Amino acid sequence: MDKFLEFAGNHTLLVLALVISFLVLIFTELRRKAGGLVAVDPTDAVRLINNEAAVIDLRNAEAYARGHIVNAKNIPLDEFEAKRSSVDSFKSKPVIAVCDSGISSNKVVASLRKSGFESAYGLKGGMNAWNQAGLPVVTGKKTKSKRKK
Repeated sequence: MDKFLEFAGNHTLLVLALVISFLVLIFTELRRKAGGLVAVDPTDAVRLINNEAAVIDLRNAEAYARGHIVNAKNIPLDEFEAKRSSVDSFKSKPVIAVCDSGISSNKVVASLRKSGFESAYGLKGGMNAWNQAGLPVVTGKKTKSKRKK
């Protein structure tokens, strides 16, 4: 302990920088938690999905058809407010909002939290992070196709 105090006395700027860095880290984490914008990484999202979480895919229909998380409900971001009533049935379970990169989903998560969804999360990094983690996706034609006559 004497050596620590001696070091701190000799290198006050280093110790001060360490303390300030620590306080900034704590402050940003507390602010993030207080804001309610909780993002989960893909492995935590898998745990939530295994515990009955609902997944809302905010991407357009074409991106959804190229690959989406199993049992994800596609509600494009521009149609989300109009189709909000279909999401209200998930109020009792965790909800994970997914977009391409994890940025657009933060707005939806904030909106859901304001309306009483206590367990609303955004997927950190979006579908890009999901794919990079090598997690499974479902592909298929969920878009309207033109029929040849």
